[in-house]
Amino acid sequence: MTTDSRTGSGRRGLATLICGALAAGGLAAAGASALEPEAASASSHREAPLISGTPQYDNTDLYAFVSPDKPDTTTIIANWIPFEEPAGGPNFFTFAEDAQYDIHIDNNGDAQGELLFRYTFRTHVKNDKTFLYNTGPVTSLDDPDLNVTQTYDIELLKLKDQHAVSRTKIADDVPVAPSNVGKASMPDYGTLRTQAVHELAGGATTFAGQADDPFFLDLRVFDLLYGGNLSEVGNDTLKGYNVNSVALQVPTHLITESADQPVVGVWSTTQRKNAEGHFVQVSRLGSPLVNEVVNPIGDKDTFNASAPWDDARFLKNVTEPELPKLIEAIYKIPAPKEPRDDLVDVFLKGVEGLNQPPHVRPSEMLRLNTSIAPAAKPKRLGVLDGDTAGFPNGRRLTDDVVDAALQVVEGELVGAKNDLGDAVDENDKKFGAAFPYLANPTEGSRGPLAKGVDSGNDVRSQLGDALRPAGAGGADDTTLIAASAGAGAGGLLLIGVALMWWRRMRRRAY
Repeated sequence: MTTDSRTGSGRRGLATLICGALAAGGLAAAGASALEPEAASASSHREAPLISGTPQYDNTDLYAFVSPDKPDTTTIIANWIPFEEPAGGPNFFTFAEDAQYDIHIDNNGDAQGELLFRYTFRTHVKNDKTFLYNTGPVTSLDDPDLNVTQTYDIELLKLKDQHAVSRTKIADDVPVAPSNVGKASMPDYGTLRTQAVHELAGGATTFAGQADDPFFLDLRVFDLLYGGNLSEVGNDTLKGYNVNSVALQVPTHLITESADQPVVGVWSTTQRKNAEGHFVQVSRLGSPLVNEVVNPIGDKDTFNASAPWDDARFLKNVTEPELPKLIEAIYKIPAPKEPRDDLVDVFLKGVEGLNQPPHVRPSEMLRLNTSIAPAAKPKRLGVLDGDTAGFPNGRRLTDDVVDAALQVVEGELVGAKNDLGDAVDENDKKFGAAFPYLANPTEGSRGPLAKGVDSGNDVRSQLGDALRPAGAGGADDTTLIAASAGAGAGGLLLIGVALMWWRRMRRRAY
């Protein structure tokens, strides 16, 4: 455990409890049942058997906070596709075309969504006769060298009793920021990120694309709670990995019930089209790490197909959580007495006087009091350290939800004061000061360029020409001989061909 998690000094990190912390946040999440296509859901990094095999549909994390630089707006960020290896080509990371990526808003505390923002994506390929994601340096989102692109639409659905009463398209054919292939392919990724930020009518702003995974924690917890010892804690397991993100910034008055009721509940879901052509919910996320460590294996897939208004179904998982018992067995830290009504109050209802709406129906989601101004100097432990603008009042990118939730699940609110944590107190990359706030993704080429390949007419600028026959202008010509043959011959041959080129030579889709 850490000796002083509030100051971040002297941490030995009971990282063991890491997921527990998040579990705490998720403890409240226990509740599920089958739901309609318009209903909600929750998940995280590879948290359930079925969704772990289909990462394009897997929610990883959800954030909701009052925008620090535009306090009359609220920002919601939802991430998908866990553990994106930056160099994972040639098929880099895209949103699924047969999915509906949904952000749900409950603005009256009844555990049902009144608003739903739905993102749907389309993929476009300029040249399907090459294996390449890009055929040369990419300097803009409409660059001819960006071979594979995506665009998206956003629909705003207004709901009554989980049935749509209106649908409005608020974004059409907006370009997605691509995967960051590497320094040679995308020499100025920041420009591509900026071009992917799109302003909508009515004062809203949207972004979709790859980003550095903003979640920070030590996931060795799954190795039998750090193997029963604390010799390898403090490693940010997600360092260097990317995710696919959608971010939406909206004027706050558009999502709240009224100025007198400023609390909103937020959760994200993924719906996937089945063999019959119907959309079925396969993933759901509200508070972090809910499904990993709160629900037993037998309940995980069911939970991913569930809705907040049925969360009482798994109430026992919250009132009698498994994690504190495991911690007690291995590390001899006494588990708080059950039933854990403190966890129900904080994570299923919201904190009374802070982010609990009137007449609340207990359910798992992020609850944000939008009337609380952003903190001038955010504290990573949020409400536990007196910063009421932070977790569990929503979730900011900088909030250390692992430590905060861990301390709560181990009894911080029932007299068992503790400073437990995982010794990972911040993200490895700094977040931005303006929307979408996320750090740029780690690039596929992490090391320096080879000697002699730093400027001029090198392989990077000639590769595009190699994919077109000399003197020919037709897209159907067969001049891709080297690339196509290489593709057919397999990955090793492709690498060999690329090295030979390297040594010898020192439209619109969206």
